[in-house]
Amino acid sequence: MGRGRVQLKRIENKINRQVTFSKRRSGLLKKAHEISVLCDADVGLIVFSTKGKLSEYASDSSMERILERYDRYSYAEKKLKEPDLESPASWSLEHAKLKARMEVLQRNQKHYMGDELDNLSMKELQNLEHQLDGSLKHIRTRKNQLMNESITELQKKDKSLREQNNVLAKKIKEKENELAAWDEPQNNELNSSCFNLAQLNHDLNVTCFDQPQNLSSSNIS
Repeated sequence: MGRGRVQLKRIENKINRQVTFSKRRSGLLKKAHEISVLCDADVGLIVFSTKGKLSEYASDSSMERILERYDRYSYAEKKLKEPDLESPASWSLEHAKLKARMEVLQRNQKHYMGDELDNLSMKELQNLEHQLDGSLKHIRTRKNQLMNESITELQKKDKSLREQNNVLAKKIKEKENELAAWDEPQNNELNSSCFNLAQLNHDLNVTCFDQPQNLSSSNIS
C-alpha cells in the first residue's frame, strides 16, 4: 500500500516547526542550486523566517540583477494589463515591494562589506563567497583589459615617436649634406683666392728685389 497524502497544515510545536523549516529551507536552496546548474537558469530565491531572518540564493548573476530583471518583466506585464496605478492598493503594493527590495539591497551591501555575517549559515556564506569571487574575477578581467589597452597605446605612441625621430634625423642629415655641398665651392674659391694673393705677394717681392739691383747698375754706369 502506498503512503497516504500528508495533509499540509501549520506545525503547532515550535521546536518541530523550526526544525522542519531548517530542513525544508536547506532542501529548497539545494533544489534552487541544482536547477540553476542543470538547466542553466537564472534563479533567485528569497525566504524569510517567522523571525524575519533572510535566506536567499542567487545563481551566477547577482540577486540585484535578478530583481532588476524581475522588475522589468513585472513592468511589462503591468503595461499589458494596464492596472489602475492611481488606486491606493496599487501604491501600497508598490511601496511594499520597493521597501522589501531596499532591505535586501542594504543587507546584501552589508554582507559584501563583511558586516552582519553572524546570522548567515554555511550555505549562505558559501553563496556570498561565490558571488564575491565572481565579482573579483570580473574586476580583475576588466583591470587587465584596461592595462593591456594602456600598454598597447603606449607602444603605439613609442612607435610614432621613433618614426618622428627617424624623420627628423633624416632631415638633419640632408641639411648637413646640403651645407657641406654649399661650403665646398666656397672653400675652393677661398683657397684659390689665397693662392692668387700669395702669388701676387711673391711677384711683388721679386719685383722689389730686382729694382735695387737695377738702380745699382745704373749708378755704376
